[in-house]
Amino acid sequence: MKPIRSIFVLLLMSLPVLAQNPVEITSDKTVMNDDKREVIFTGDVVVVHPTVTVWAPEVIATYGEGGTSDIETFVATGGNVRLKTKDQDATGEHAVYTPGDQLLRLTGNVVVTNASGTVNATELVVNLATSVSTFTSGGGGRVTGVFTSQ
Repeated sequence: MKPIRSIFVLLLMSLPVLAQNPVEITSDKTVMNDDKREVIFTGDVVVVHPTVTVWAPEVIATYGEGGTSDIETFVATGGNVRLKTKDQDATGEHAVYTPGDQLLRLTGNVVVTNASGTVNATELVVNLATSVSTFTSGGGGRVTGVFTSQ
């Protein structure tokens, strides 16, 4: 099946700098349900924003009364979620971004790699408003990091 190329100019992020950039989403299938105020992208989903690219088996965007430019939650799921920026690469099983509180949560076997090292955790929460990233462990495990001095 040829992928359906869906281009939604979602103002995905509520941050003024990010909101001015279009977001391109491609998937094998896209279902828009206005009654539920959600768009579900399934099958090799790729979300391209000028500052981040996301890959996931499924992405669900829920929106408010303002329509698709009024994103309330953005969920990437399916067990194999990857987020890549210019400087780092993060993988996990599930990612949720909520523009209202500007929090990005990546959960499930989280691995974040950049030029200075790798961190493994159960969960990563990034507060985009404060630029604070918090790694946590679960189930008696520990957060681990391997760093290279430069």
